[in-house]
Amino acid sequence: MIEQPVHCSSFVLDRSYPYAPERVFSAWASAKAKARWFAGPDGWTELERVFEFRPGGRETAKGRFPDGKVSYFDARFHEIVPNRLLVYAYDMYVDDKKLSVSLASVEFLPEGTGTHLRMTEQGVFFGNKDDAPGREQGTVWLLDKLAAALSNPHVAH
Repeated sequence: MIEQPVHCSSFVLDRSYPYAPERVFSAWASAKAKARWFAGPDGWTELERVFEFRPGGRETAKGRFPDGKVSYFDARFHEIVPNRLLVYAYDMYVDDKKLSVSLASVEFLPEGTGTHLRMTEQGVFFGNKDDAPGREQGTVWLLDKLAAALSNPHVAH
């Protein structure tokens, strides 16, 4: 039972990548490609990963930080339109304490020969009101890691 204060927040992040939507989408749709950029910071050790990329499928990523804390991302895909749209909901935990429940959409929009990615997230955060802006900062960091992964031609395919 959640007894802490509840804080609601949303954000929209826009990024442009100089790669076709098919390539950017594949970095989200392939278990191997996504594991290369969707992970914790240096020193984070992966403990478990599940990747069932289909509507109704599940994605999880569990890992330990150097300080011993364990993070757990537990998502369910709701909509997948190849090379165009992802919609998923996820719970986020640290040390078995639920931090948040979020709904996210990722749009892959053609932009010349590249892709305009628009990510929208709406979240309910339990407890610390600073978790909401921290989530946005963490997502910005992940999208930067995605850009780095896309620049390696062996990662996104």
